[in-house]
Amino acid sequence: MDKILIIEDDADIRKILKIYLEGESYEVREAENGAEAMKQLTKQPDLIILDLMLPDTDGLSICKSIRKKYHYPIIMVTAKNADQDKILGLSYGADDYITKPFNPLEVVARVKAQLRRCKEYDENAIDTDKIYHKGLILNKKSKQVIINEKEIKLTPTEFKILEVLLQRRGEVLSGEELFHLIWENEYYSKSTNTITVHIRNLREKMGDSPEKPEYIKTVWGVGYIIEA
Repeated sequence: MDKILIIEDDADIRKILKIYLEGESYEVREAENGAEAMKQLTKQPDLIILDLMLPDTDGLSICKSIRKKYHYPIIMVTAKNADQDKILGLSYGADDYITKPFNPLEVVARVKAQLRRCKEYDENAIDTDKIYHKGLILNKKSKQVIINEKEIKLTPTEFKILEVLLQRRGEVLSGEELFHLIWENEYYSKSTNTITVHIRNLREKMGDSPEKPEYIKTVWGVGYIIEA
């Protein structure tokens, strides 16, 4: 049974999310502030739903702390609709975000999508578990990415984007195509901005210059490509 940790100071929101998630057979744990959240992290949840605004700290700080140690997916919840807040959340290591007010069914759908991708990484390995490209090794089983003998830490979403681009080397994929391939969910509206932020984070971690990238190249007005 997958364990979901909800970090949210609004008791009503925690209650409604717990009802919907337990209805899908998830084990739900709760934390109403940052201090309680840090204690719960030691119990190794499979996914976190994290509110951006908490009474004793902010969600960005918690997100950053989590990413120093843990790989599991983070869905950030924010009452702010500004693009800058969403971009910050993704930049700090969140895999997805949702703004209040939200439909609980949409949250459940996003939880399923994130957990499904993580489970795909853990499937039994065969020879195709490793992808090699220009000094880069992507290991689908161990979730490791190594560039020039140095491991880089990626979020699950960043890992999946890189995996898709590597698997379809030589093919230009638009932001919308990538979004569909990564999320595959009827509740999502198309958001190329989300892909743009993840690509930027990927390039930064990979040491890939936006002006002269070695790996992920932009085809202006079309999309992104890793050349064969």
